[in-house]
Formats: sequence, C-alpha cells, structure tokens
Amino acid sequence: MLNLIPSIDRYVLRLTLVPMLGVFALAASLLMLDKMLRLFDFVAVEGGPIGVVFKMLGALIPEYASLAIPLGLLLGVLLAFRKLATSSELDTMRAVGLSYNRLLRMPYLITLALVGVNIALVFYIQPVSRYYYEQMEYDLRSGALGASIKVGEFTTIADRMALRIEESEDEGRKLIGIFARVANRKGQVLSISAREGAFLATRDNPDTIILRLTEGTIIQDTGGNTPRVLSFSRHDLPIDLPAMEKFRARGDATREYILPELLKIGWSRDSAQDARDASVASFNFRLVEVLMMFLMPLLAVALAIPPKRSTSALGVFVSIVMVVAYHKINQYGEDVAALGRLDPVLALWVPFVLFAALILWMYYRVAYVPGGQAIGALEAGFAKISKRISKLFARRNQRAYSAAPEALATPAE
Repeated sequence: MLNLIPSIDRYVLRLTLVPMLGVFALAASLLMLDKMLRLFDFVAVEGGPIGVVFKMLGALIPEYASLAIPLGLLLGVLLAFRKLATSSELDTMRAVGLSYNRLLRMPYLITLALVGVNIALVFYIQPVSRYYYEQMEYDLRSGALGASIKVGEFTTIADRMALRIEESEDEGRKLIGIFARVANRKGQVLSISAREGAFLATRDNPDTIILRLTEGTIIQDTGGNTPRVLSFSRHDLPIDLPAMEKFRARGDATREYILPELLKIGWSRDSAQDARDASVASFNFRLVEVLMMFLMPLLAVALAIPPKRSTSALGVFVSIVMVVAYHKINQYGEDVAALGRLDPVLALWVPFVLFAALILWMYYRVAYVPGGQAIGALEAGFAKISKRISKLFARRNQRAYSAAPEALATPAE
C-alpha cells in the first residue's frame, strides 16, 4: 500500500503523523490529569471507592478525544510544514512545481479519517458516555456506591441509626471498631460496640442489608435505672437502607441525545418548544465543530510559514488561541440558542462562516501571494518586542559582567 504512495506524500505523512499523535496524546493526558485530581478530591470527600475514579475518567475519554483530535490535527500539520519551511525544503518543493494544494494531499486524507472518527464520537459515543459519567456522579453523591458511610464520622441511616466505623480494610469488606446507636419504634435505644464487622446483602429484601458484628457488647436503655448489658460473639444487625431516587433517564439533558434522537425531537411538531430549541442548537453545534476540521489543514499551513530568515513560533501560539476561542464561541452560541434567545443559524453558523472566511484568506495570502504572510503584522510586532527584550537582557548582562571584577577584587595586604 505504501509503495503506491509517492515518496513526497510518504514524507509529508511521516512528518505529520508523529507530531499529531504526540499532540493528541499530550492534550488528552493533560485534560485527563487535571480532571483526575478533581475526581480524586471529589471521591475522597464523598467517601467512595477509588476505582470509580478510573471508571469516570474512562467515561470522559470520548469527550476529551473530540477536543484533542482537531487540536492534534492542526498542530500535526502545522509542525510538519514549519519543519519544511525552516529547513528550506519547502522552497525546494515549491521550486520544482509542487503547490501547497498538492502538498496537502496526505493531510487531507488524514483529515477525512479523523472526521469520520469525530462524527462517531460527537453524535453517538460521547452522548452515551456523558450520561454514564453523570450517573456515576449521582451514585457517588447519593451513596449508591457505598459512599454514604465514611470512616471516622457518624453517619445517620434512616433517621433511626447512628453508625461510626474506626477503620476499613480490604476495600470496605472488613470493618474495625464499630459503634452503633439504634432507636426502635417503642423508643428504646440500643448502644452496640463491636471489634469487627461486615456488610452482607439479603436476598429476600433488597432494601435491607445485614451488618454482621463480631465480639461486641449491646447496652439496652429500658428507661429504668439499670440498663441491660449483653455480650456476644456474633450478632446480625438489620439496617434499612434509605430510599433513593432513581437516576434520570438518558436524554433529559440535551447533550445526551444521539443523532437520530436529535433529529426526531428537533424537527417534530409534537415536541415542546424548549426541547426543540435545545435539540436544534445541539445538532448545529456538533455539526459546525466537525465541519471546522476540514479547514484545520489550511489554517495550519497559513500559520506554519514564518518570515524569511526567521524561526518564529508565533504561529503555533496563534493557532491554539484561534481554535480554543472558536470552540468557546460555539459553546456560548449553543447555550444562547438552546434558550431560544437566538436562532442557531445566527449563533453558530455566522461565526463558522466568518472563521472559515478568515482561514481561507490567510491560506490565500500564503499560497498565492508572493512573499505573503498570514500574520505578517503580528510577526513584525513580535520581532520588535523580542529585539527590545533581548537588548534589555544584554544590557543587564553587560552591567553584571562589568561589575563582577570590582566585586571579586580584594585589597592588597
């Protein structure tokens, strides 16, 4: 297969794939590491199992991938063409008749493949994974994952029991140092302490669990002067679980709808107006995000070519700022359109057209105007600022070197 691809295309492909995969992995890792720290704090506060952190991170992978894929594509193509430009290989290719359109053949084949992946992510995989993430977060908050009983704190269960556990081992299967205070319907109070214990499920009643206690004491307050004291080697204490509401159905949040559901709700007269607005806004938001990927190679080439006799990396910074800013504008447009305050065409497609026109103009300047620069004014200003900073540091270093001999000199004895 590779033998059928011309050598110049293989060369551009290799230059593009390596930084693209590196940027994709780096961007996804940074996003997940930042979220991981927050999830560890959240799970620790809620008292949930540590393993749920990695499950929640797994549910976030499609969302982060949909952000990292366009950024990886952009920087992969940009760094490839920047390397060609700074090494003068691009001038040689242009001299032998290779246009920018010809050199972009392989980047656009990569773009087509990534667009297909991103369509599957944003229209099908990401909505479902987002719902599972919200469900796990709800289970943590409600205690469905065992997060309602925290070690070292008193926990009230069903308004009739206060439970405290000193230590927990074997991922919560073994409990050490248990104290429970239980009040029955007759007003009698039981104070129970035990050395060890474990929670057991019941087959007959799923709303009740058994706390099996080992080697402890029960003190019953009967209302008299002398309480009853009973020692036991094993005692089963039934605990009524508090009633928990079931998590909402998928799709109550608009971003959790997959493509057929968006189309059905957004263009159905039977749907409520607010649901239709939210569905149409979400559909258009996902669509413009995917279509913008077709312009990423053009933007990359426009920002990859530095001025002659310059190795400025300003284009890399500008590209990241432009893509992130456009994404944030789309998010704002989706929110406004979902509320029905603005038509989705104005909120999402007008920024898309303006941004696309800007990219096409920048690419035209680089590809068809001799000596043209897409960000020539920014490059000139950046060069002036860099020179002034360099001169400032040079003066400071010169002063430091001139003062050094005087500081090191010692008076003769």
